[in-house]
Amino acid sequence: MILIILAYIFSSLSLLMSSFMFLKLKSPRGWFFIVPKTIALALSPYWVILGSVGAILGGVYQAIEGKYYAIGAIPMGIISVIIMIWFVWGCTRDHKGFENAFGADWINRIPPEIAKFMIRKRWSLFLRLKKSPKPSCERDVPFWTIPGTNRKLLCDIWSPSDGKVSGLAYIYYHGSGWGSLDKDYFTRPIFRHFVAQGHTVMDVAYRLVPEVDLYGMIGDVKRAIAWMKDNADCYGVDPEKIVLGGSSAGGHLALLAGYTPENPELTPEDLKDVDLSVCGIISLYGSTDLVLGYKRYGLPPDLALVPIGTIIEDKGLNFAGRVDILLGGRPDQVPEMYQLACPTTHVQSSSPPTLLIQGDKDFIVPIEGTLDLFAKLVQSDVPAINVVFPWVDHIFDLMLPQVSPPAQSALYEVDRFLALMTSKDL
Repeated sequence: MILIILAYIFSSLSLLMSSFMFLKLKSPRGWFFIVPKTIALALSPYWVILGSVGAILGGVYQAIEGKYYAIGAIPMGIISVIIMIWFVWGCTRDHKGFENAFGADWINRIPPEIAKFMIRKRWSLFLRLKKSPKPSCERDVPFWTIPGTNRKLLCDIWSPSDGKVSGLAYIYYHGSGWGSLDKDYFTRPIFRHFVAQGHTVMDVAYRLVPEVDLYGMIGDVKRAIAWMKDNADCYGVDPEKIVLGGSSAGGHLALLAGYTPENPELTPEDLKDVDLSVCGIISLYGSTDLVLGYKRYGLPPDLALVPIGTIIEDKGLNFAGRVDILLGGRPDQVPEMYQLACPTTHVQSSSPPTLLIQGDKDFIVPIEGTLDLFAKLVQSDVPAINVVFPWVDHIFDLMLPQVSPPAQSALYEVDRFLALMTSKDL
């Protein structure tokens, strides 16, 4: 009897976890389910194993006892295995994005000394990231002082300490919903991995709403670029080899800053004559259409605006997603601000190569906006890659990356994009 009990436990648990794939989240209640859904999908390979064991145990019981008690365990296990295998395949299948963007010989442009530290496969059962033997991390490095105050904006600098540098700097802007969180948020293993490839990483803490609006925030983002260019020699960085990247709101800011190096509306006066150009942009589920985003966030239309300049201690996640504060109102009140904040608005033929990564079931950032941005990039002859993972939601890269198929596959793409950006041929 213990055999059939285990068969039903394993098969039903596997089927339950696989059903999370079809769970369609909506804001704001979706935040209560985003973590269990993401963890369930991150552990998908293990549900394949569990479902297989459940179906096999049911089959063994059927063969030994000759009874029909196993009639449910076998199909449940098989169904869950099929669902999860399809999911893993969908997240890790090969594509021609790099070939279409950079040519058939793109792989040959990656320096061998970088390639040996990149992950070799889109997914493995347990990923062990290669780390630099001597990673250096300078914490809380000031990159700008707010005028009229003693307050400094801070960043962390991750760099190789053995002198083996690639010459590339990756400036990273954390996810925030424009209103919460901070630098150094579940990113240390990934940054060590990039340092092992010789890259320098600048992890930036920028000001958030309601302390600043879009203008103040993009100003902080661009001051980080200017600081890295000014201090490039200190870290063995080529000022022409700077890549911007970020997740969620950080991805949006990276896109907006990368596409507007000389835009007078989105560049502070103190940076008007500074070279703010970058060689590449990486967006992990970054917001691309803030009108669609506003509707997706589900903000009440009568929600009060907090005055810009307000500093609130311990605000938690209360201001995450407050795009209305960021832009000064609803889309019907300030449509020009939503247009200005849309990265697609600023794409032109001179825009830097771009890597877009997102799940097609993202309940925070509508995939439609990302598809529109990608289409505009291709139309403008900008080298661009758009990687869309099926049934994947927001923040998928932060949950169990050691085993998660979409998280590992995303890192595989980022590895190669950063390596290509070090090439002198681009």
